[in-house]
Amino acid sequence: MSWAHVGTVILAAFLASLVEFVEALTIVLAVGTTRGWRSALFGAGAGAVFLIALTLAVGPALQRIPLTSLQLAVGVLLLLFGLRWLRKAILRAAGVIGLHDEAAIYAKETAALARDGGGTPPLHARLDRIALATSFKAVTLEGLEVIFIVIATGAGGLLAPAAVGAALAGSLVILAGLALRRPLARVPENTLKFAVGVLLSAFGVFWVGEGLRYPWLGEDLALLGLVGGFTVIALLAVAAVRRSAPHALAVQLGRHP
Repeated sequence: MSWAHVGTVILAAFLASLVEFVEALTIVLAVGTTRGWRSALFGAGAGAVFLIALTLAVGPALQRIPLTSLQLAVGVLLLLFGLRWLRKAILRAAGVIGLHDEAAIYAKETAALARDGGGTPPLHARLDRIALATSFKAVTLEGLEVIFIVIATGAGGLLAPAAVGAALAGSLVILAGLALRRPLARVPENTLKFAVGVLLSAFGVFWVGEGLRYPWLGEDLALLGLVGGFTVIALLAVAAVRRSAPHALAVQLGRHP
């Protein structure tokens, strides 16, 4: 494997995992400040333990799947996953849909949890079931996406670099959360999702080609070409959507026949 392939795997896993960890952190912080840190951290820890157990159980099974079959299946799923992220990122960049705002999500989650009852319980109080379930669900759902990203980007013998990228992202978010105890609203999440959509889509096409035994020109360096190609296409799509959006709005308002 070339340095370009390994570096791209680490970068893709890092950026994609960073987005998922930030979203999980936002919910856990909302739970902790509203319902109590003991229940919030206990739920988050339980979610992490569940994910570790699931990874240990599924990992050996993946090793028994033929490599080409795994690459093809993962490539298709990764392409669909990446295109979904990229489509939303394009629409956000073009101003068609609103930007993802972690501060607003934090406020919404905090208000919802406060309505469910409660205030912050003392440390010796029993665990809050709502807080426990909310934190557990947030960590589990976002963590499952991280696991999928690591497996998908690391398919073909690069699970270790992909895991390193995800671990770096997780450590960074956890340290920032402990230091700030507030949502990471300044993280340019929409820009990250645009980049992640490009990277995952490029990996998807690359792994589909590998699974079909397609002879990529330049072998692993072809991955950089795919990243560049998807970037250009996505930027052109943003420009096209920006031009067409005002006309579509005018038609909806009845200004044009």
